[in-house]
Amino acid sequence: MLNISRLSRSKGAACARGVTLIELMVGMVLGIVVVLVVAQVMSFAEGYKRATTGGADAQVNGSLAMYTLQREVQMAGYGLINELSVLGCTVNANHTTAGAFSWPLVPVVIMAGANDASDSVTVMYSSRPYSVPAVVSVDHPTTADRFTVRSAVGISVGDMVIAVPGSHSATNWCGAYMVTQLANTNQLVHGPSAWNSGANVAPAAGYLAGSLLVNAGQVVRRTFSVSAAYNLQQQTLNPASGALQSQDIFPQIVNLRALYGKDTNGDDVVDSYDRVTPTTNAGWQQVRSVRIALVARSSAFQKEEVTLASPVWDVGTSTTVAGATACGTSNCLTLKIDSVPDWKHYRYAVSEVTIPLRNVIWGG
Repeated sequence: MLNISRLSRSKGAACARGVTLIELMVGMVLGIVVVLVVAQVMSFAEGYKRATTGGADAQVNGSLAMYTLQREVQMAGYGLINELSVLGCTVNANHTTAGAFSWPLVPVVIMAGANDASDSVTVMYSSRPYSVPAVVSVDHPTTADRFTVRSAVGISVGDMVIAVPGSHSATNWCGAYMVTQLANTNQLVHGPSAWNSGANVAPAAGYLAGSLLVNAGQVVRRTFSVSAAYNLQQQTLNPASGALQSQDIFPQIVNLRALYGKDTNGDDVVDSYDRVTPTTNAGWQQVRSVRIALVARSSAFQKEEVTLASPVWDVGTSTTVAGATACGTSNCLTLKIDSVPDWKHYRYAVSEVTIPLRNVIWGG
């Protein structure tokens, strides 16, 4: 006789025994595979996001920094270079607080970095909305306290005027004076003031009739460079105090390279680029443009080495560029960044622009 009770207990025990060890291991393997796939997808997506956002940061910072430089260089020489004969004249000044100053009367100066480090670019122009050079009508000896001019149109009290002799040289330089009073409509009084407080402002012969007075207004003189913290830094001369005021304007800028564009054969076409600063009036008259490249770094640190070589600046083959080497069918300059800590773990963007010195071109 069949024992139904014993058969029911046997079936219940078989149904309640759970999963086997093999089934458990298979499930765990499948789970691990799924986790690995998901982790890999997320890692790839995060890496792509870092690369995209990092590259965008570098492009934005580089573009804004380049726009600022381009705008300043376009203004270079405004109100100062109305005649090319003034180019290169050494300007002497003596500030009551900051002491003696000396700089060339030129629109832009490039200071080349040592061993291909970042360059610095200094621009200078007049702050006046319009600026007409005055002509000295009476000899101005070193002891004089005023300039007598044919017309004082556009000149105001507080303006800096730069006296330019008829033929400037190492012993017949330019001098900076601050106008303290306008007398008799054509006399610019410059008694003791911020920019002509001491000796050696004027050369021994003073300034003879026929010398020019360039109205610099509240002169704008700015220097752009890459700071130790890898920011584009702007140093601006404060005309009142004579001090340089520093300001970091754009972050993650690691290299600045600038070149003078020169017309060496007088055909009004730039035919060479270099970083050799002219020392004569004839040399400065050859400088017709400035060419600038900026290297901007992404803000995101990459765990892997994503940059294996310094970026290059393709300068083309149509003009001669000092220091350029062949790269494929073109010529390139290497923009060194290997002194930047962990430089291989960042992405970089190169921006470049060629800026005509329009105030020099128009002055000719």
